[in-house]
Amino acid sequence: MTDVMQERAGVQVMMCDPDGPPVATVEDALDLIGAAFLGAEVVALPASRLDDGFFSLGTRFAGEVMQKFVNYRLRLAVVGDISEHLAASSALRALVRESNGAGHVWFVPDLDALDARLRAVA
Repeated sequence: MTDVMQERAGVQVMMCDPDGPPVATVEDALDLIGAAFLGAEVVALPASRLDDGFFSLGTRFAGEVMQKFVNYRLRLAVVGDISEHLAASSALRALVRESNGAGHVWFVPDLDALDARLRAVA
């Protein structure tokens, strides 16, 4: 499977292939943003595609990626189980909590949770 556009809960979402290339640099994130400009409002990115540096806030990688999505007015949904990363970092737990309370970047455990978030903002 490749990254595909899909309507979910009335919103155009770019569904990223779990087996796609890792997002390990800001340039990788910009490639996703560029692909999403074909009509997506949300990019659903499997957590498994994110480099571990994303979850280590000291690298600032997460902040850089998240800011790019905000700047380009695209929502980013990180989809998948990140509990191992959350258990290791209170700062990451705070970031996830804050992000999920806002509108641009969400961390959701699965596609059902993503659909619920999309319905809530539609």
